[in-house]
Amino acid sequence: MVVLSTSILSQNGTKPLVSRQFIEMPRLRIEGLLAAFPKLITSSKQQHTFVETETVRYVYQPLENGLYLLLITTKSSNIVEDLGTIRLLAKVIPEVSGGFSETSINEHAFELIFAFDEVITTGGYKEDINLSDIRTNLGMESHEEQVFIMMEEKKKEDARKAMAEKANEIKKRQMEALKDNLMGNGSTGMAGSGGMVGIGGGGVTPGYEHNSTGTDFMGGGAASTYSYEKPKPVVEEAPVKAARGMQLKVGGADKKKSNLMAAMAMEDNFSLLGGPKKAAGGGGAFAGLADTPSAPAAVPSTPLSLALEEKYTVAMNREGGIESCDLKGTLTLTANTEAGSVAAITVNKAAMLAKCSTGWNFATHPKVDKKGYESKGVIGLKGGKGLPLNRPVGVLKWSYSGEDVAPISINCWPEDEGTGSINVNVEFELLRPDMTLTDVNILIPLGTTDPPAVEEIDGQYKHDPNSGMMCWHHDLIDGSNSTGSLEFSIAGSDVDAFFPCQVMFKSDTFMCPIDITSVTSTANGASIPNSLTRAVVPDSYVVA
Repeated sequence: MVVLSTSILSQNGTKPLVSRQFIEMPRLRIEGLLAAFPKLITSSKQQHTFVETETVRYVYQPLENGLYLLLITTKSSNIVEDLGTIRLLAKVIPEVSGGFSETSINEHAFELIFAFDEVITTGGYKEDINLSDIRTNLGMESHEEQVFIMMEEKKKEDARKAMAEKANEIKKRQMEALKDNLMGNGSTGMAGSGGMVGIGGGGVTPGYEHNSTGTDFMGGGAASTYSYEKPKPVVEEAPVKAARGMQLKVGGADKKKSNLMAAMAMEDNFSLLGGPKKAAGGGGAFAGLADTPSAPAAVPSTPLSLALEEKYTVAMNREGGIESCDLKGTLTLTANTEAGSVAAITVNKAAMLAKCSTGWNFATHPKVDKKGYESKGVIGLKGGKGLPLNRPVGVLKWSYSGEDVAPISINCWPEDEGTGSINVNVEFELLRPDMTLTDVNILIPLGTTDPPAVEEIDGQYKHDPNSGMMCWHHDLIDGSNSTGSLEFSIAGSDVDAFFPCQVMFKSDTFMCPIDITSVTSTANGASIPNSLTRAVVPDSYVVA
């Protein structure tokens, strides 16, 4: 007995589904033999289970649903053994594939080939085996296969971890870039229902002012134009060597940053939504988004510039709990002229220490006269030295760590709906009613470039498809507007894709009750004209 090929055919023998050859033969020959089979069985007037040609014998058995099981053997093969072989194979097929349908045969094609190899050896000879032994052999496990599978799974797991780490790094860089751009620009203001006039940054640069003009959106779809005047940066004079003074190495110049949110607003595919709970007017459109020409350079208007700044570093969990909160403040002086370089600044040190006793740390610059500061709260340099010209110098720093100073909490709650989409609920709560936050931006990664379907929102939002980020914006959050919520749905199944969220805001409410009581000259005691800026911003405000 020599079996050349075993095949399963559908559509009354015209379409081969599975074919296994047991001796080497060209592909064209086996295709020709299979193509001749349906013609032979239709032309034969006798009902036999085999048909012979001049070179081969076709032994076949009809199955269900128009399927045929076919053995192609040599003419010298034992027909009795061939019939026994085909009956055994007819029992193996439903055992392996689970039925006699074309779909099940295609799905289990490789398992059927393995089963055929258990019945017929290479060379075309029948094995002495029964159905029970075939079932046992097919179910046996291979140690080499298990080791290979374990190694492949390990590789896949390592690749998934590396991919997740890389995705987190990319997401972090995107959020940092977006944060830097937002922190580097003022806001253009946002208008009521149905339209926005851009979203401003969450940071404050000392000496910058927000100047927006215009009226709010009116009913009936009419919208007025809002304009934003860029601040005029103070241009430093050329450094002049002072006769006396200390030399300090301080940070470099500010980087120029593009107005990212204004550019985002001009793209066509950004989603817009006015808050349904607090909407005041009808429809609207973008207005006042074009950048104004750069203002001409301005000369410092006062001999001395003072900057008070507090920065928050906050880490929150996803339920809105404060994991850690650090506050750092700085008093920075910049001498614009020789008169300003010999300034002595007096602060309300007694009032500061009365309120900021436990947990607070205060430190002056090493070159500040500590005796004058400790006794009278006067900040001046030792030995009558002057400040360096046109260089900001931090002369007083303070810090505090405690959950009680965190101004706002964010609760982000994504839920997988099991239908290929995720429902996300985000809430904010003002933790300090004494504090007023402006230009609040909550940045939420979406894990996809698809726009979110916003169902309910307090405030406004902007979607950036390039970075896959959503910016939830509030012009003002204070004691009368201390809570708000956002609900949206988006395609996906990864509930971790919405973290880490970042919060940015501006404020002029200081935790430390510092106040500048006088600015005088160490040379003659006269009052020195000065300009003072106050800024409270987050350095890092993350929900992870």
